[in-house]
Amino acid sequence: MKRFLLAATVVCTPLTATANPSIPTIIDDHILPRFETLADTSAALSQAAIQNCDPSSEALRKAYGTAFDAWVSASHLRFGPTEVDDRAFALAFWPDSRGATPRALATLIADKDPIGLGAEGYSEVSIAARGFYALEFLLYDEPLMQPSDYHCTLVQTVTADIAATSSAIYNDWEASYVDVLLSPAPDATYRSEEEVLQEMLRALTTGLQFTQESRLGRPLGTFDRPRPTRAEVRRSGRSAQHVVLSLTSLQDLASHLAVSDETLSDKLNHQFKDALGKLATLNDPVFAGVADPQSRLKVEVISQSVGTIRSTVQTELGRTLGVAAGFNSLDGD
Repeated sequence: MKRFLLAATVVCTPLTATANPSIPTIIDDHILPRFETLADTSAALSQAAIQNCDPSSEALRKAYGTAFDAWVSASHLRFGPTEVDDRAFALAFWPDSRGATPRALATLIADKDPIGLGAEGYSEVSIAARGFYALEFLLYDEPLMQPSDYHCTLVQTVTADIAATSSAIYNDWEASYVDVLLSPAPDATYRSEEEVLQEMLRALTTGLQFTQESRLGRPLGTFDRPRPTRAEVRRSGRSAQHVVLSLTSLQDLASHLAVSDETLSDKLNHQFKDALGKLATLNDPVFAGVADPQSRLKVEVISQSVGTIRSTVQTELGRTLGVAAGFNSLDGD
């Protein structure tokens, strides 16, 4: 059931800077629609796998892409229900620097492990064998996409597990976590509205950091040692698309948070537009060009553009909100 805190519709264009950030509006316009879409598209993905589990199925791959788009657009919201039972990692175990995902899947398939025969117990397997990145291997990686009865069932199990996790996240948001954000108190999860805004600012900064350092930084590597094979979801040709999706969603959140400062709002919107414009002209869907000095420069410039946005958010937006982003899960110990 859809829950609307305000009589508002989702706004895709940047907001006009006329009021202080509204937590109910951010929930209604930015957070809930993304998790509802994730739940809906993941359910459709599971149904597509039931109808045709062949890894080369156009309908299945299309449903996979649509649901994965929805996750990327919500993936910066790494607090509350996404963190329960490591749900975010269950949907998206990446980066995987040790190749745990293909190893875990290969073992399941070789052993025809019964745990892969149904979603009910699949949450007990290695987290590397769950979620969208595991499904990419099953649908696009030649050694792991060989059709068989077990492979078919495993695809159905993984998609059902994705759907269950996505539904649990959205249900928890609707059932309880909206109220957690709207009811700060001295003994509550958030003690003040400022702490709620700090959480949202942290989501924005973490999303930008992940996009620059992982989605762009991993394939870039160093000038002497570029790493094009480390690009996110290169097998399905989605690497650059994920950067576009992430920046578009983060721009929406930034617009909501900067609503009280028209100058800053315009500055951030210009910086996001600049980065997205550079991506639009790249014509390199998996960042394969990072190994060529001339093409590499274009990806480096995009990374620098994202870095400029990060700097503006860190030095100006936090000051405007009266909060600091604080530490996030990417900062390490």
